[in-house]
Amino acid sequence: MQYEGASASYFESLSRLTEQNDCIDPELYVKYDVKRGLRDSDGKGVLVGLTRIGNVYGYEVVDGKPVAVPGKLIYRGYDVEDIINDIEKSEQFGFEQVIYLLLFGELPNASQLAEFVALLGEFRELPQNFVEDMILKSPSSDIMNKLARSVLVSYSYDPNPEDVSIANNLYQCIQLIARFPAMVAYGYQAKRRHYDGKSMYLHNPLPNLSTAENFLRMIRADKNYDKLEAEILDLALILHAEHGGGNNSSLTVHVVSSADTDTYSAIGAAVGSLKGRRHGGANIKVIEMMEDIKANVSDWSSEKEVGAYLRKILRKEAFDKSGLVYGQGHAVYTISDPRAILLREKAKKLAEVKKCTEEFELYCLIERIFPAIFSEEKGGGKRICTNVDFFSGFVYSMLGIPRELYTPIFAVSRIAGWAAHRLEEIVSGGRIYRPAFKQVGDLREYIKLSERH
Repeated sequence: MQYEGASASYFESLSRLTEQNDCIDPELYVKYDVKRGLRDSDGKGVLVGLTRIGNVYGYEVVDGKPVAVPGKLIYRGYDVEDIINDIEKSEQFGFEQVIYLLLFGELPNASQLAEFVALLGEFRELPQNFVEDMILKSPSSDIMNKLARSVLVSYSYDPNPEDVSIANNLYQCIQLIARFPAMVAYGYQAKRRHYDGKSMYLHNPLPNLSTAENFLRMIRADKNYDKLEAEILDLALILHAEHGGGNNSSLTVHVVSSADTDTYSAIGAAVGSLKGRRHGGANIKVIEMMEDIKANVSDWSSEKEVGAYLRKILRKEAFDKSGLVYGQGHAVYTISDPRAILLREKAKKLAEVKKCTEEFELYCLIERIFPAIFSEEKGGGKRICTNVDFFSGFVYSMLGIPRELYTPIFAVSRIAGWAAHRLEEIVSGGRIYRPAFKQVGDLREYIKLSERH
């Protein structure tokens, strides 16, 4: 690759110098008992904070020992499964209700919800000239990059960006929650025109529609969607809205907010975190892996054939040679990921409508047989379960949503949790995050420039 102002060989030589002087012996982490990634040696997260917003359960401690249990996802003390069951019975869209719960800590009554939904509707439009000046004139090949820039530039459209009062932070957060779908949709449309050479469609968000409905309307040329499509996207938004304070992007909000900076800087940093392939892009890897499996397995219903290919992936003999079966396993969940179960149930109905039942059954087959295969191949007794990423990409593909929007959809949902964590840090934090890093390496005698060779 040719770099502007310098040759590729120059940067390659510098990179070798960087690798040489930044490489730390893994044994030193053991020697000093370093909690790499803020995790204990068994992978459990180090306790660095308290939160009332969300929690994730994958095991219970019995007689001092962890015992695996079916996973549960808790929002403000409520089991998400109960929230979703009630929403489905009432035949309403539920993401807006979940936003209210995460922000304010209480379930809204009918009038409170109606007032809040109306407020979100009022805020959905982006500021005057924002789309043309900040999105269309400077498109990005990556929509998460464009979203982060849209968040940061929102500072310039805010008459009181540095007002750190709770009321003003709420105002800023609710505006961002309402505007994220449009920021993503318009960023996608600009990318289509500038980088893909395709037509661009700019549809205004409508105040009377839900977040899920508006998003589908804005990314589709004909603006059309049906109720089932909007319902399953609404479910996905609910399931991704929050996952405790320890996930990388929510922790980022706490860390950056603890420095007493503005809302846009904190949320922009969270978008940057979620963009990372180790955090927000897992469902894309699932889709790529599943395409590889479908191309190399002739009988999708055969446990023997599918299982044999999964073993090849685990042995680094197939797909991307990483040895990872994407969408399987979770840092906290052991027996089951409740999000995967809830999304799978809805995916089945959508697969029937979209005539994707054969593919859906392949997903279910892998979910069923993989834990035993993993145990046989890896040993060690570690429990493995299907996580939400395994089904979310499949759902988005059935909805005809382009892959470059999978992670931005995650952001459209998780902004609700980020905002709640931002407010919690402002109210209860009061101390800047400052973990310790131990400097390793010998002290060296300084050499004058004229004496260096």
